[in-house]
Amino acid sequence: MRHRAHDGVANRKFFGYTLALLLFSSVGVAVSVPASGQDKDDEIVATLTGGRVIIHATQESITFIALDEPIEAGSAPPRVMSVDGRHVAVLLGSSEWRLPADPNPIRLDKGYTRIGTPDPRYQGSYSGEAEADLEQMGVAFLEKLTPLAARLHHKLDFPPDQPLFELVVIGFGPRDYGPEVWTVEYRMTQTNIASRGDFWQTRVLRPRFEQIYPPEKHQPRKLVETCYPGTCKGPSLQQVLEGNEPTLEKLAKSDTKLSKAAGLISNGQAQKAAREDADSFLRAAVPLIYPNSHFIMGTYEEEHGFQWTVPPDEPIERVKQDKNHPAEAPSLRRRTDPPR
Repeated sequence: MRHRAHDGVANRKFFGYTLALLLFSSVGVAVSVPASGQDKDDEIVATLTGGRVIIHATQESITFIALDEPIEAGSAPPRVMSVDGRHVAVLLGSSEWRLPADPNPIRLDKGYTRIGTPDPRYQGSYSGEAEADLEQMGVAFLEKLTPLAARLHHKLDFPPDQPLFELVVIGFGPRDYGPEVWTVEYRMTQTNIASRGDFWQTRVLRPRFEQIYPPEKHQPRKLVETCYPGTCKGPSLQQVLEGNEPTLEKLAKSDTKLSKAAGLISNGQAQKAAREDADSFLRAAVPLIYPNSHFIMGTYEEEHGFQWTVPPDEPIERVKQDKNHPAEAPSLRRRTDPPR
């Protein structure tokens, strides 16, 4: 069994949306302003992607819903990408960066080579927080973030425990481990270079891994929910369902299969719900509970790979594939017709 880190999602703090708006606005105030003497081309702007990710796992499949909860107008939506042969990731936080001289944003989901065989160089580098496959993925994103953050040279009043960038990694562990969900958080630190006046060196720290599914043995199996930034606002979908919310009760009673799936999820036996029935219930429930949120929805089965239930609006780019990439790896290009 994989080790779990101890920096729980519920313990993360966030000091209000106002700070994020001030620091990460795409119109006006940006993550960085040019340091004295820098060329304009050195300016860089990052916008925060806010969102809520809801996950339902059975023994053979794992379904996720990613809701777009913009921190500001024009923020990029949560995006999904394949990261290796057994996992996909939802990107939150500073997933998109812009240089004024370049009309095309720098997207962290672009130009990524899917990981094949884990690199032995990274084994053990995270003190057992995650195994080599996830560690290698963590380093790959760290290498993409490092040169971007290095261009931030002004002091930023950004909470130290607030991730600059976050991944929600969804898939299956090795050796019949079953469904798993991890959050991977990238924080930053700044150091003043006294010899250069008000000049700050920005560095992204190694990622923190937190396993949020499966739960400990004998714990109930429920929907998993995580949000960026900070903790989720208001009750989770699981809590709403357990509270016998009238709209969801009416939905569940409309069909015996939906009723059974909703009952199993509500009673902490979500892994026993039939995937197709649970997906139908969740797809119908989300617009009722979050009527103003755009969302995407997908399912990953260990044997059959990935398929969209509610695909993103934008075109899906083919991901570069490692030469050792297994043939059965999931593809985000597969689409299915919405369930009726």
